[in-house]
Amino acid sequence: MSAPLPPSELTRMVKARPLPGGPVVIEASEAERAALAARFGLGAVEALRAEIDLEQKPRAIRARGRLRAAIMQPCAISGENFPVTIDEAIDLRFVEANQRPVTEDEEIELEADDCDEIEFAGEMFDLGEAVAQSLGLAIDPYAEGPDADAARTAAGIVQEGEVRGPLADLLAGLKKG
Repeated sequence: MSAPLPPSELTRMVKARPLPGGPVVIEASEAERAALAARFGLGAVEALRAEIDLEQKPRAIRARGRLRAAIMQPCAISGENFPVTIDEAIDLRFVEANQRPVTEDEEIELEADDCDEIEFAGEMFDLGEAVAQSLGLAIDPYAEGPDADAARTAAGIVQEGEVRGPLADLLAGLKKG
């Protein structure tokens, strides 16, 4: 189980009892998007919207929905920002912090489709921070922009199987001629 969530740039507190009747929609304001961009090292978060259905389960609240975002991400090669669209499923379980802890001798079996658990204390939980963390996890830290190959070439970095240098250039000229 993870630790309780810290205050966030995208705080959306939800009352645990009773749960809202319909989906909870989280749409980040301009200031929240700017703070999230700074937090995750992005050029910008141009849009962020999540629609989450909450369901009371025994000992937990299940949160399922979708996160959609448009970001400007720096290329892992050139550092130049390029547009990225994120469309991710969200599946979380909020559990009350005062539940009986698991002891060292107990085994926990996790299934492939088990969702992440987030502890909360009191009568409310922060769905906004969970969405913010889901955004952070959806960002590919090694994403390459459209100018990545040009940046590699300018830096003299060769692709696997590619040979560069005066002799390679001479051989390439001989193959053409």
